[in-house]
Amino acid sequence: MANTVLITGASRGIGLELAYQYARDGALVHACARDLEHAEELLALAAKFPEQLELHCLDITNDSQIKALDRALGDSSIDVLIHNAGCYGPKGIKFGEVDREIWRQVLEVNTLSPLMLTQALYCRVAASRHKTMAMISSKVGSIADNQSGGGYYYRSSKTALNQVVKSLSIDLAGFGVRVIALHPGWVKTAMGGPNALITTEESAKGIIQVIENEDSYISGGFYDHTGDSLPW
Repeated sequence: MANTVLITGASRGIGLELAYQYARDGALVHACARDLEHAEELLALAAKFPEQLELHCLDITNDSQIKALDRALGDSSIDVLIHNAGCYGPKGIKFGEVDREIWRQVLEVNTLSPLMLTQALYCRVAASRHKTMAMISSKVGSIADNQSGGGYYYRSSKTALNQVVKSLSIDLAGFGVRVIALHPGWVKTAMGGPNALITTEESAKGIIQVIENEDSYISGGFYDHTGDSLPW
């Protein structure tokens, strides 16, 4: 089990559950959220695990806040860096209705920001024992799996994120850093909705198992929460 984990988007949903499971199992968790003041569940979790959870205010689209996070981490290394923060954008948008600025906003959160945060923190991951980065991607980012069209904002942002993962797996290989893309499943969250198939507990448990199994899930791969390999 990783000793130190950093998770973005930890105030709710999958990120909150990942923070809980890692903290419960004894890891030091740096839990990042854009609005800590209103992150009631995360604050309650920190009160329950005061020795395991350190909270950080982080808007991943804000480079100044990324730099501030790096300073706040001091000399800490990071065994596992989980890029979980993301956004879907408006749902039900069809061809002919795509808005340029909204598309930019989704790409900013889902694609550009994980890479910018990686550039700031990769040395900390490289200095750790586990040396793992996990990007929470999505099956809808798979080009081969796209049978229904639409979803331009979210699909394109996750497809691009998968390409970032592949390039990072090559560029960081010399540091011994493993970088993987993970589909969390269709999860009952604010994004996934009430009709989703699995709970955040099931998703997070599977994600952690894939992350921790360093020998089976190689750098540059795209996997789901059960460990199955997904097509690009």
